[in-house]
Amino acid sequence: MNANWNYPTAIRVGSDRLSEIGDCCLSLNMGNPLLITDPGIKDFPFIKEAVDSCKASGLDCDVFSDVQPNPTGTNIEQGVTAFNSGRHDGVIAIGGGSALDAGKAIALMARQGISIWELEDVGDNWTRADVAGIAPIVAVPTTAGTGSEVGRASVILDEAERVKKIIFHPKMVPAIVILDPMVTTGLPPMLTAATGMDALSHSLEAWCSPAYHPMAEGIAVEGMRLVREYLPAAVASGSDVEARTQMLVASMMGATAFQRGLGAMHALAHPLGALYNAHHGTLNAVLMPYVLIANRQAIEPRIIRLAKSIDIPNASFDSFLDWVLELRETVSIPQNLEDLGIDDSQADLIGKMAEVDPSSGTNPILFDASQYQSVFMNALNGNLS
Repeated sequence: MNANWNYPTAIRVGSDRLSEIGDCCLSLNMGNPLLITDPGIKDFPFIKEAVDSCKASGLDCDVFSDVQPNPTGTNIEQGVTAFNSGRHDGVIAIGGGSALDAGKAIALMARQGISIWELEDVGDNWTRADVAGIAPIVAVPTTAGTGSEVGRASVILDEAERVKKIIFHPKMVPAIVILDPMVTTGLPPMLTAATGMDALSHSLEAWCSPAYHPMAEGIAVEGMRLVREYLPAAVASGSDVEARTQMLVASMMGATAFQRGLGAMHALAHPLGALYNAHHGTLNAVLMPYVLIANRQAIEPRIIRLAKSIDIPNASFDSFLDWVLELRETVSIPQNLEDLGIDDSQADLIGKMAEVDPSSGTNPILFDASQYQSVFMNALNGNLS
């Protein structure tokens, strides 16, 4: 399947379309892009393919890969230094959520005269940025989960405060996105599962959000239907190109849908990721049933409607919850947070951090710190009652 469309940005979907990356850069008037990725994939053949495509199009291209999982402010500073010292004029971001978030943040900060923390997604902070100083971006996701390739924000760890902060600007959305399933076929089953469940969490929390955004609602439903149909196949067979393609689309749809807002899964996953450096998608997958139960009184009618829409048999809240639990088991997601090496030593802090996380504002119930702590403890101990 090859297709192009232009919502929420210019999208190119299909096998082997990574070969078009040089042409994409030329169309954005780049002459010397900086390719940003992470150390785990910097030596993969598709990185060389991207660089070769640029050079075949007459472009210079360097690679920056000092990006850790849960990228930090220091990673961004180092990337900006590499961007400016190499006289680059655009960014190619290739990788999972961390590399994409880092690439977008580096492009945002390339020519700014302010700290990245001054652009945290609070109020109208984004207006402080000099729009002319934002470099153009081409994004190529290698996992199907975060949907960062169509997002207007990056999640960056402030090491000093040990807090993940959302850095936002409308111009952070990549100008062109390439969804090429061939760059995802080597993703191990564990990461395929974790990132796929992350995509589900985005659509599910967007669906449950109390905010009014009917377009996001429709996109969220289709995103969840695709996860239901294709995630088990993508985990079972990494070479299933159709499943890989559809999961890339589901991931992108989830990130588009969460313009409507997220909720308690992410409000808890952000501090847990900051404090324990745990994988974001896995955290959301583990937290999912516990948050659904905590929100039940506010979301049950919506979940029943959703269950009907994606063909859950005997549509009800309980049948939907059972499907989530069965899906987690099918793709080998841990049952509780303790299995991820998390303990209760910082439970009070986690509750307080979750309460003030930006995602908490669109949870169907406005939990306080003690309620977040209770959800955390249930997820830690595997208490689904």
